[in-house]
Amino acid sequence: MATTVVGSYPHSLKSLSSPLYLLKFNPSFSSGFVSFPSTRNQPRKSLVVRSVAAPAEAASGFDEMVSGTQRKYYMLGGKGGVGKTSCAASLAVKFANNGHPTLVVSTDPAHSLSDSFAQDLTGGTLIPVEGPYSPLFALEINPEKAREEFRSAGQKSGGTGIKDFMDGMGLGVLADQLGELKLGELLDTPPPGLDEAIAISKVMQFLESQEYNMFTRIVFDTAPTGHTLRLLSLPDFLDASIGKILKLRQKIASATSAIKSVFGQEDSHREDAADKLERLRERMIKVRELFRDTSSTEFVIVTIPTVMAISESSRLCASLKKESVPVKRLIVNQVIPPSASDCKFCAMKRKDQMRSLNMIQSDPELSSLMVIQAPLVDVEIRGVPALQFLGDIVWK
Repeated sequence: MATTVVGSYPHSLKSLSSPLYLLKFNPSFSSGFVSFPSTRNQPRKSLVVRSVAAPAEAASGFDEMVSGTQRKYYMLGGKGGVGKTSCAASLAVKFANNGHPTLVVSTDPAHSLSDSFAQDLTGGTLIPVEGPYSPLFALEINPEKAREEFRSAGQKSGGTGIKDFMDGMGLGVLADQLGELKLGELLDTPPPGLDEAIAISKVMQFLESQEYNMFTRIVFDTAPTGHTLRLLSLPDFLDASIGKILKLRQKIASATSAIKSVFGQEDSHREDAADKLERLRERMIKVRELFRDTSSTEFVIVTIPTVMAISESSRLCASLKKESVPVKRLIVNQVIPPSASDCKFCAMKRKDQMRSLNMIQSDPELSSLMVIQAPLVDVEIRGVPALQFLGDIVWK
């Protein structure tokens, strides 16, 4: 684990008054938040924050993250409420400010990217983010829009998508026999894991679509732990399921080949369905390989210094390793810096946090990770200037 030392980064936006940053309310700014203009004539006021941070020369290894050409995908995940979105958005801003055309994607059904950027990013389409030096786009995958597409896809020529699918697989007779179960109504209640399946389809677009070739960095703001693990294991599940369906269809096709030859039935539609499934299976394999490719993908765990959060992060790390997903960084967010005041609550809280941080060093799953500590700040991190501020603390 990386050794931690006392750093000198400001932990309070409100107390920033150095020549580099001056906090000033700017009513013209879209979020109504703050701007950080350069003000060289302001009186300098020294500010030293004794926040626990990694060594300045290689706190997070950002130089390596920004200089490489192969590693393009960064996935940030962890327990709910630990600041994943802020960390993901600040990383995206940092990449964009360092010359990388960047896309930040939220795969969490309960999106908060719009809140983080103080900009409306809803709609399920690529939206440019205002502020960074290089192009930065954000995408909130819209689960409701996808559900509508799922339902409408089920209605075709007066039938249902399930019926058409089973017809295409050579299982039309079985579909007729099951008609009394009203298969079409199932489409009104999409299956569990649909949100993850939609996210997977977007990942496939990133791999295959020319539209996304311009991005040299893609940052994923993932859903809380359980959703993320489903997302990562879904390609395996779909690959196995499609394989079973294709084997079943092959058996049925061989068993009925004699009857087909007698009646001269046309089977091109069924062959097309099998080909589509086979192509889908190949794409799932591509996504699975992407998630496990140490040269192009990295998963960053985000946590906070509490026993519950550290314990969940340890389980997440173990699950990621089991899925062969590369992970080497752990962000510990909301760390309370040492205080010169006699705030007993702050002292007790920090003492409690230090006990939790010590757990990392002895944890068999987390101890080998590079640990990045982000201090607790006294305002919400909202808007590009604030995200840039956070990024300068975390990603250095």
